[in-house]
Amino acid sequence: MAFLQMLFLLCPIFMYFIVPHTAQPEINFHLCVVENGNYTANSTYQANLNYLLNSVYSNTEIDYGFYNFSYGESPDKVYAIGLCRGDVKPDACRDCLNYSSLVLTSRCPTQKEAIIGLDNCILRYASRYIFGLNEVAPYFFVYSLKNVSDEKGFNRSLNSLLDSLQDKAAAGDSRRKYATGKISTAAPNFQTIYALSQCTPDLSQTECSNCLRNASARVGQCCQERQGGRVIYPSCNFRYEINQFYETPIGEDPSPPPSKGKNKTVIIIIILSVVMSVMVILIISFYTFSGKRKSGEKVKSGSVDDEITRVESLQYNFEIIHLATDNFSEFNKLGQGGFGPVYKGTLPNGQYIAVKRLCRDSTQGEQEFKNEVLLVAKLQHKNLVRLLGYCFEQEERLLIYEFMPNSSLNNFIFDQTKRSQLDWERRYKIIEGISRGLLYLHEDSRLRIIHRDLKPSNILLDAEMNAKISDFGMARLFAGDQTQESTSRVVGTFGYMPPEYVMRGHFSVKSDIFSFGVLVLEIIARKDIEQSTFLLTLCCSLLKILQTWENWNSGPNLDKLIDSTLRAGSRNEMLRCIHVGLLCVQENALDRPNMASVVIMLSSYSVTLPVPQKPAFFAHSTEMPGTTSTWTESDQSRSASVPCSINEASITELYPR
Repeated sequence: MAFLQMLFLLCPIFMYFIVPHTAQPEINFHLCVVENGNYTANSTYQANLNYLLNSVYSNTEIDYGFYNFSYGESPDKVYAIGLCRGDVKPDACRDCLNYSSLVLTSRCPTQKEAIIGLDNCILRYASRYIFGLNEVAPYFFVYSLKNVSDEKGFNRSLNSLLDSLQDKAAAGDSRRKYATGKISTAAPNFQTIYALSQCTPDLSQTECSNCLRNASARVGQCCQERQGGRVIYPSCNFRYEINQFYETPIGEDPSPPPSKGKNKTVIIIIILSVVMSVMVILIISFYTFSGKRKSGEKVKSGSVDDEITRVESLQYNFEIIHLATDNFSEFNKLGQGGFGPVYKGTLPNGQYIAVKRLCRDSTQGEQEFKNEVLLVAKLQHKNLVRLLGYCFEQEERLLIYEFMPNSSLNNFIFDQTKRSQLDWERRYKIIEGISRGLLYLHEDSRLRIIHRDLKPSNILLDAEMNAKISDFGMARLFAGDQTQESTSRVVGTFGYMPPEYVMRGHFSVKSDIFSFGVLVLEIIARKDIEQSTFLLTLCCSLLKILQTWENWNSGPNLDKLIDSTLRAGSRNEMLRCIHVGLLCVQENALDRPNMASVVIMLSSYSVTLPVPQKPAFFAHSTEMPGTTSTWTESDQSRSASVPCSINEASITELYPR
């Protein structure tokens, strides 16, 4: 007891030396957006806001300085974005966001929307959707009070630097769009200008470039003749100074450190070394003393037991499945997928099920397989096919899913008779369902999931014609070795794969966006040619995308664009869906919208849609490696002679958030 008291008394002394005494960070700007509504104290909105802000600055998994989270249900749902400067370390980033949230909620105690900016970070929240949008209002200026001597020469160099950084930042990925650089002014001053440009990384390359271009156009309005300045938009910002204010990226020579504070630094290091040594000795002594008393205690493993119980509860007896499918009879066979056949089954209680019988050449062990089943079983959404359980017995690996009575979308859109059963209301509901299922996989599930084989046969339809995405966890469930090879061996279905994946094996959430765009256009677009085989349908899909874009580009004529069986329905909805589909199949993956933006585009007419660029594979007359492109538009009418290969293996990647 005496030991603990001594440690307690010494702690404040140790903390005095260890904790740095720094001034609070300077607040550059903040704004409470009054016109977008208020909330009351102790309301649901306030509770959601507090929870969300805590989630932003306490999240230790994100190490790239960009946080876009939402929480709650409408009308009390809250959206928040935290963006740290690209050179700021993760711990400093979280500290900045933590301080920002405290200040902002204090200064805007009732406003639903607010924004604050510090040197190291920008934080904003709102009751409206703010992700992936190029927002240029409100904007803020911060500038130096000192003037330059050669205004024209300085501005010429500054504009050149900002132009180059604009392109570099816009070319970043979905984790970081950030660039820094420097330039020297001409004689006689020879000043060096340092600058950075940054966008929220959920913007496309084009949107980021446009945002920074608008911001840099305000240099004259903001920072005329100034030695330093900043223009900050909600979605992008730039800063310049005549002194280096950012950390030097790897590959650049850092400026030599000043020698002024060298002695002070040495003294601090010595003090810290002594203090830390004493602390370590005290802590070791304490644990040695307390460890003797606790050596006989038993560690509880309730959470492990819970997980084991949960995965075992999903296991089905092989004999039950064997009887349910009538010994996997051909009569009950629903289809053949890349990982094995699928059978219809009937359980003793009368429940219909779909049983996927996996191929037997997997090297995955039993426990690994069970872990993956548990992982996928936790992913539940109304637009995903639900995994009911599994069977691992007698060298059999079976997956049991809910049964979809209307089979797949493929059986409707490529069948002349059944296609007429899909009126516009049903087609629009299917498109919306697929988009919401993908949004869950990409952003809202516990794992970020890239499907990589989204196609009509993987969109199943329940009794009410609700769309449900299937095979979204098959790579992890089937074969780890196949997943690991996937970046070097392209697998999937030609016609639904984006160019960056076909050419270079690169895949991301934007790969699924491309496949979604193809699906949307196939659901809506005209089908003038009767394809005699599914093979020909896939081979012609890219050509149909081009035809749709050309018809659109020449002035949207709905009669030329839509399926002739669509005799009724909202023409505006049809045009908007085609517009969104064309945005999703653009050549540059960064120009394609993310899934959250797609959902908003489909459901809200308040969002202005950008003009779609020429579709992938046609933007630069690109040919696939190792093939020759010899078929023309007239080749649509042929069946067996069309050169095309198909690999129907469904491969999915799951990534921890």
